[in-house]
Amino acid sequence: MKKLRIGLVDLDTSHPGAWLPIIRELGHDVVGVFDGGTVYPTGYAQEFAVKHEVANVFNSLTEMADAVDLAIIHSCNWDLHVKRAEPFVAAGKGVLLDKPMVGNLCDMNQVLTWERQGVRISGGSSLRYVKTIQEFRDSLEPGEEIRYVYSGTGVDEFNYGIHAYSTAQGLLGSGICWVRHLAGTPQHQVEVAWKNGARAVLTIGTSTKWLPLWATVITDRRVVQLPFNFSQLYRCMLEVVLPYYAGVAPAPAPLTELLECEKAALAARESWQQNGARIYLADLKLNDPGYDGAAFGEAYRLDKLTPAS
Repeated sequence: MKKLRIGLVDLDTSHPGAWLPIIRELGHDVVGVFDGGTVYPTGYAQEFAVKHEVANVFNSLTEMADAVDLAIIHSCNWDLHVKRAEPFVAAGKGVLLDKPMVGNLCDMNQVLTWERQGVRISGGSSLRYVKTIQEFRDSLEPGEEIRYVYSGTGVDEFNYGIHAYSTAQGLLGSGICWVRHLAGTPQHQVEVAWKNGARAVLTIGTSTKWLPLWATVITDRRVVQLPFNFSQLYRCMLEVVLPYYAGVAPAPAPLTELLECEKAALAARESWQQNGARIYLADLKLNDPGYDGAAFGEAYRLDKLTPAS
């Protein structure tokens, strides 16, 4: 397999540092980093590069685009993802968008346009690729069908909540039709409906303490609590997506399918603004601002600056 030259864009979260050794173990090179300063001050990129033995700190994305085959965009402000991707798309390079990929329908349409134009682009939640889900689907007996999924997590409705949507979709497949907000006590409960009649109920949003992702699956024959190995989440994703960027494997899933999770989250947001109205994904509006990535990025920065008690 081709050894990819990879650039890490925006070092806001724990993901760049956690993904980097896995990328190397899988036979690829992280040749440089770029940080736009959303979370950390000037100089942090140099510190990161020294700590992780990365050769280059790029001052511009155009400069990085000339030196890499793939850019992994880790910006915690998802509203920056399209802008950060543009120089790499223009240079014919691959782009991997960390979760959530986008926060509004306009950005989603731009990403889909790039895919139709032949850009290698993918990403999203690592839960979409976790082996636990595939192993459960492989364990289904002939004729056995998943009817319901109950999944959830703590922290927030979108940046972390997207994992619950991705878990449900990984189990039930694509085909989400509508979403309805059920309650907020204080976490949000969201019903997600598939065209084939399957349902998921997700519990997402702020909790008193951090909650791990969980999922219960009900088929027409059994009830199963899925065990997730959280230490393997990032590896599961990178093992699947990097061969696609190296040109030796097809796309892990159509981008329309992956982005269905973000669409469902946008529909959930609209539903709780409309007192629990049923919102069809097909009815989402381009003028809806969606989730505010800049506000999340600033809150994330302030949280990082707050000393632990």
